Amino acid sequence: MEKFRISSDRAFELLDKYGSPLYVYSEEIIRRRCREMKGLLTYRNFRVHYSAKANTNLELLKIIREEGLDVDAMSPGELIIEEKAGFAPEQIFYVSNNISPEEMKFVIERGILLSVDSLSQLELYGRLNPGGRVAVRFNTGVGAGHHEKVNTGGEKTKFAIQAEAAPQVKEVLDRYGLKLAGINQHIGSLFLDVDSYITGARKLFQLAMEFPGLDFVDLGGGFGIPYHPLEERLDLVQLGRELEKVLQEFLAEYENPELTVMIEPGRYIVAEAGLLLGKCHAIKENYGTKYIGTDLGFNVLMRPVLYGSYHEVEVLKNPANGGKKGGLEKVNIVGNICESGDILAKNRELPLIEEGDVVAVLDVGAYGYVMASNYNCRLRPAEVLLDREGRDRLIRRRETLDDLLRHF
Repeated sequence: MEKFRISSDRAFELLDKYGSPLYVYSEEIIRRRCREMKGLLTYRNFRVHYSAKANTNLELLKIIREEGLDVDAMSPGELIIEEKAGFAPEQIFYVSNNISPEEMKFVIERGILLSVDSLSQLELYGRLNPGGRVAVRFNTGVGAGHHEKVNTGGEKTKFAIQAEAAPQVKEVLDRYGLKLAGINQHIGSLFLDVDSYITGARKLFQLAMEFPGLDFVDLGGGFGIPYHPLEERLDLVQLGRELEKVLQEFLAEYENPELTVMIEPGRYIVAEAGLLLGKCHAIKENYGTKYIGTDLGFNVLMRPVLYGSYHEVEVLKNPANGGKKGGLEKVNIVGNICESGDILAKNRELPLIEEGDVVAVLDVGAYGYVMASNYNCRLRPAEVLLDREGRDRLIRRRETLDDLLRHF
């Protein structure tokens, strides 16, 4: 599948209109990815919950809701934005992690189902809402992900209740008269092989057999996309086929024929729909290394610094430079943040880059803007949506210097 790209002329037009740096999204790709996830299983009680932490832009959430997806929340802020986007309480699943009593009450009072991921939080829920419906997140021992920091299953993670603690979970449920609505898991973020997800699904289904009367089983997410050109795309046909088989084996034994099965893709829905544009402002060579200085500091895109993540980079030539071309050269693309680690792309072979040219960073729709910050008191960029006809629309304005002072 083709990645989201735009022409040099279009890039300079958008930057002239909205400023640099700039996040640009494709409505067409978001809708296509939603439909791919909805088509993963033929099971009639199959639901897709978008993990909104990947990208919480209000206008993108509206598109995702229009495509028939439900949504996850992990904070009161995400919840409020999702409600603003039109999601009803029954369409929101609050996947909590180490939250305060005040936050838990906030969710309960809004009539939204909440998942807890520790026995102590289950106890807290029981005290706050005895007799209520609750979900429990389990760790079945299966973990996956592109980096240890986003591996959320297995033996070395802060998340969930290990499967062996199921008897203690039952005891707390009974003590407070709680109804266990469902169980959920998340093995990690960005898997590209089918086996890890199928193994995790099989184990969660096995665990579900210990809890009769569940309304749903949530298999979690982590569906990856190929950031690197040499990576193979996740085979959704194979994944769907194998998952369908495991599901039917489980349903043949489980007591509830109306059981809902859920998944939680976040990155897969939006990652490839995002493009980040920035300008080259300086070029220099230090001790044999050539540096391309841009306005794309890690305050704008954190993933390369935080995870060592790879993003494809393209060079869009400024017509004012006369279209000068050169062979490939090895460079470091760096930003304007006062840290040596502020490197977007290291030892990357790219065509000749000159001051005034544009650097386009691909696959930034997930964990891009949502992780942006005001570090060094830099301003966060604007976000623009290209609709299905290619028309551009501002969906978040660029910050101003006044925004830095508004809380003082």
